[in-house]
Amino acid sequence: MSTIDGMYVIGEANFSDHGANRLGASALMQGLADGYFVLPYTIGDYLAQHMDDERIQTDHVGFQRVEEEVQARIDRLLSVDGDRTVDSLHRELGHICIDHCGMSRNRSGLEQALGQIQELRQEFWQRVRVPGSGNDLNQSLEKAGRVADYFELAELMCRDALEREESCGTHFREEYQTAEGEARRDDERFTHVAAWEFTDTDSPPVLHTEALEYENVPPSQRSYK
Repeated sequence: MSTIDGMYVIGEANFSDHGANRLGASALMQGLADGYFVLPYTIGDYLAQHMDDERIQTDHVGFQRVEEEVQARIDRLLSVDGDRTVDSLHRELGHICIDHCGMSRNRSGLEQALGQIQELRQEFWQRVRVPGSGNDLNQSLEKAGRVADYFELAELMCRDALEREESCGTHFREEYQTAEGEARRDDERFTHVAAWEFTDTDSPPVLHTEALEYENVPPSQRSYK
């Protein structure tokens, strides 16, 4: 848990298992370990300890609103009855991200990726085929819901990568490098924490930033040589 009660630090930001400086496979292992094994128990335990007698009942207006939203989304996914599998659309989205928003990326590729993601998302909602029904346990329906979320996540990653016009850490913007091919930072413009606010599926998110202040150790250029 962070210094904020109930807010947990997970994935690569949590360096408890693999050391404070990790790249590649170790970072992936941390994300998998936290996501699959640690979080379900950690969050459940936290919620169990903080439940009180004023629990939200199923007749609460907030519960009913969310239930209606979820049911509408399930009905929409099942009603498309298209000709493309969830896996094929998921795979195509993954290739877009790997090709244009990997460790090495550039403006042209990121802009192309944003256009492709929007087109593929539209195709998803027009052609996806989800077998089965919503009345029983349906893993195909569960997967379709997750992939639908991945489109928003993929677009967010590309937008953030496009916004950050510098090379920092392992994220290399090809336009921003030294004469020797090393990553070139821009601490004057990008020494901040960035958070994107979701507005609507058809509207761009809003960027919020908070400046980072280093009092003891100043930021420095990183070299992989």
